[in-house]
Amino acid sequence: MVLDRFRFWILVLLVMISGLSQGMLLPLLAIILEQGGVSSSINGLHATGLYIGVLLASPFMEKPMQKYGFKPIILVGGLLVIISLALFPVWQSVWFWFILRVAIGIGDNMLHFGTQTWITSTADKNTRGRSISIYGMSFSFGFALGPLFTRLLEVNMALPFIVSTLLSTIVWSLMLFVRNNWPNTEEAEVITTTKESSLKRFIQTTKIAWIALLPPLAYGFLEATLHATFPIYGLRIGHDVHILSLIIPCFAAGSLLTQLPLGILSDRIGRRKILLIILSLGLLCFIGAAFLEESTVALFIFFTLAGMFVGSTYSMGISYMTDLLPQSLLPAGNLLCSIAFSIGSLGGPYFGGLFIQFLPGVSFFYMIAIVLALILVAMLLKRNRVADKIHG
Repeated sequence: MVLDRFRFWILVLLVMISGLSQGMLLPLLAIILEQGGVSSSINGLHATGLYIGVLLASPFMEKPMQKYGFKPIILVGGLLVIISLALFPVWQSVWFWFILRVAIGIGDNMLHFGTQTWITSTADKNTRGRSISIYGMSFSFGFALGPLFTRLLEVNMALPFIVSTLLSTIVWSLMLFVRNNWPNTEEAEVITTTKESSLKRFIQTTKIAWIALLPPLAYGFLEATLHATFPIYGLRIGHDVHILSLIIPCFAAGSLLTQLPLGILSDRIGRRKILLIILSLGLLCFIGAAFLEESTVALFIFFTLAGMFVGSTYSMGISYMTDLLPQSLLPAGNLLCSIAFSIGSLGGPYFGGLFIQFLPGVSFFYMIAIVLALILVAMLLKRNRVADKIHG
């Protein structure tokens, strides 16, 4: 029991550091490239490198985990992130940095897939929402701290990368003290002995739990857009870099306030009900932000409120997916959640950059509101067709 708790908190720390590096890179590189004269559309496309890496790695994660266990996957992924972060100051080139972003995406996918599947496979059914919410909180906490590292640019451009590399190395080394483990025997047998391909398992998983993939997609879109596109938009409508570095973390910080209470509440009344409520409230927040985007105070408030409401969509989606799927499909479900998150993350910065470039007179917060509205409608239409196996 003590070893299980030790392992859980090490996994939580790893995810927090991963969130910190991602939360730092998106606004940091967006600001550096913007100040270097790179167009908003190219800037947004550049930000997709991390999520391209995630997508590239996804089809190859399942079988190595079954063969070697959780720990090697996590260690290799973490090491790839550390090396990539350390290389950023070596050469300031748009294409070199893009390659490093792809490498970090691959490493992050390995790290998240390992930690996420380990936690969802061992979480107690009655407290699943609580456990996964703590997992989500750790990522949000790291993500909230990340943008603050942009202030280190005043000292030296290399400093944010050096500090994040050192922190990542310290936490990664703790994983060396955790005993390796594998998915449960029944799950492993299903995956290693079945004649069905991974593609067929993914199709089966999607048929059962596609509705649970929409919240991770929404979170990916929100996270990447707010961290990679908003700094560009904020600079163009007259906000200062220092103010932006304080506004952006409010979204992740807001999620820290409510993620655990929402997770516990979802254990009691159901994931779908909570998701409908928070998506509706998040939609209202971004509509409000569109009207008052020139007010610094209003942006602080709306970013915090939006984080409180929709900052939990990723962890809530994972919990919902875990409710709907049998144990044998959990690895595939976790991979599909990562893929959905990546698709949202890929679309966010690129379409956000295009939106700013071609619709300069329209608030980009409306784009976010439209995406949330579409996902909300999809969940409402699925009302009588998908049942939550735990809560009905």
